[in-house]
Amino acid sequence: MKKILVLCTGNSCRSQMAHGYLQHFGKNEVQVYSAGVEIHGLNPFALGIMAEDGIDISKHTSNHVDEYSDITFDYVITVCDNAKEACPFFPTKTKTIHHSFEDPSKSSGTAKELIAEFRKVRDQIKAYSQEFIQNI
Repeated sequence: MKKILVLCTGNSCRSQMAHGYLQHFGKNEVQVYSAGVEIHGLNPFALGIMAEDGIDISKHTSNHVDEYSDITFDYVITVCDNAKEACPFFPTKTKTIHHSFEDPSKSSGTAKELIAEFRKVRDQIKAYSQEFIQNI
């Protein structure tokens, strides 16, 4: 079973969405964790936009990367530039991969515009996650 850590700044949106999709596509062949270099709590827009696509992340928690220091990961995926820069060193066989996604929580506008932005990023993360699982 492959162990995957998705790392973002606050573990509130992008890493949570990737966590949900990687676990969904990887089924019982992967064990997925998500964390942040900070903790911002689960974003309610991320929760809703994932539920809209049939992925329940309501039981996820916002965790700090240090909480997983005793786990040997096969892959660490950083999903934002800040996390890439602050990513701690992972020993030996861990493969670190970077793919930056726009932060939908930084968007502004009406509720309709915010939802559209979250959907756009969600769909990008979904496509990336599906391809990642297929390639490992």
